[in-house]
Amino acid sequence: MRKLLLIILPIAAAIYFAAGCKPDEVPQPTDELIAGEYTPQPVSLNIPSWMPQPVIPEDNPLTEAGIELGRRLFYDPILSSDSTQSCASCHRQELAFTDGLAVSTGVLGISGRRSAMALDNLAFHVREFFWDGRANSLEEQALIPVEDHTEMNESWPNVLDKLRRHPHYPRRFRQAFGIERKSQITKELAAKAIAQFERTLISVNSRYDDVIWRNQGWYTDEEERGRQLFFFEEAQQLNHPGCSHCHFAPTFGNNSFNTYTNNGLDNVPNIDAFPDKGRGEVTGNRFDNGKFRVVSLRNIELTAPYMHDGRFQTLEEVLDHYTRGGHGVENEDVNILPFSLSARDKQDLIAFLKTLTDTTFINNPAHSDPFR
Repeated sequence: MRKLLLIILPIAAAIYFAAGCKPDEVPQPTDELIAGEYTPQPVSLNIPSWMPQPVIPEDNPLTEAGIELGRRLFYDPILSSDSTQSCASCHRQELAFTDGLAVSTGVLGISGRRSAMALDNLAFHVREFFWDGRANSLEEQALIPVEDHTEMNESWPNVLDKLRRHPHYPRRFRQAFGIERKSQITKELAAKAIAQFERTLISVNSRYDDVIWRNQGWYTDEEERGRQLFFFEEAQQLNHPGCSHCHFAPTFGNNSFNTYTNNGLDNVPNIDAFPDKGRGEVTGNRFDNGKFRVVSLRNIELTAPYMHDGRFQTLEEVLDHYTRGGHGVENEDVNILPFSLSARDKQDLIAFLKTLTDTTFINNPAHSDPFR
């Protein structure tokens, strides 16, 4: 019997290795083939003529399956360490994808330093995301919150293991990116899917768009006075710097590069003393200390509290801040100068800002939670 085993075992081993199989290459549950077809359906964003053209990376074109996968990942708490928080926890559709808090709290109960940013019209941004611009692309940005201890406090290897073992996600990754095995699900593909979904969050249906661009309806006298105050070229007061110096129509942000400014928030003795150095933490340039991204004012009515740290609860407080004119710190924006606004001026400006609210955007079912 022993001689027979000595003959059979080498033959069996030879057959096993001749087939190209090794003990450590036995297919695992996370390395199985994924069933289903890969037939990507391209998607084009419906952008009106008055808006910029969207910036879509060549290596991450929009597809129906990619967008739907990204939507599900955006709303799924599977990305967090305790499965309690998702991207949508800090970016709620009804608040133009902010969270209504000064700063957000992660799964460990730790508060972050900065306010959750609105996510509308990210398709028009070329690069530099977050308040300090530290992420060079939307795909890169999507990777960071998962492993941030103040946010989801998870590791990407753990997330990938959960996604590969999930009953539905492997098929969705195949439909979106054409992968064949579960092991080919990567954090880069997950980030691409989330970025695809986020690029569809287009807000172009406010009253401002209707009145100014579609020639549908009219502004009230109050809104029109506010509009003229907002735009520097039309400001009635000679000492009014004009909000449009930093917030350009039609996006009402500033989509060029180096769109960071010290808008006079902090009274510090010098530019090295900012409690949050903002852009300076990224560039290492001390003259960037205390500078933050100029954000869009579209849907500003919905995104309180305001500024990078959520220090102002109301638009009235924001206007009061700007009328005071800053603190004279050497790298303050040149437009941060004191000026006068009457009570009616404030009311008019806020009335105009509210015309930038897009109710179709915050109620669009394509942007909503797919698990409800």
